Amino acid sequence: MVPRLATHIWVSAYLKRLELAGIPAYVTARGDPEAGAVLVKVALMDGTARAWERRSDILTGARAWFLLAEGPETDVDALVGRTRARDPDLWVIELEDRQGRTLLDEEGLSE
Repeated sequence: MVPRLATHIWVSAYLKRLELAGIPAYVTARGDPEAGAVLVKVALMDGTARAWERRSDILTGARAWFLLAEGPETDVDALVGRTRARDPDLWVIELEDRQGRTLLDEEGLSE
């Protein structure tokens, strides 16, 4: 098993990368600092939003980011709320970017 970075360290590094890219970001829910899952929501500033979550492939163990929801921001917020209610260890990071940039596909963040 490959050791994984503690969630709070990953979140801190991610927030710094977003800051350097000029993308406003906020932690709206703090989960387990060591092993909490992370959900990233990006508000497109036009009333719509997207939410991303990281999943592991059961067969390979590889982790990747998947689009969890896309549509009216109120609908995405409702889904994020339900997801957080089911998993109190979940971290929720909210971004504001008209272009929908998350940086999740960049090296060091994509896995």
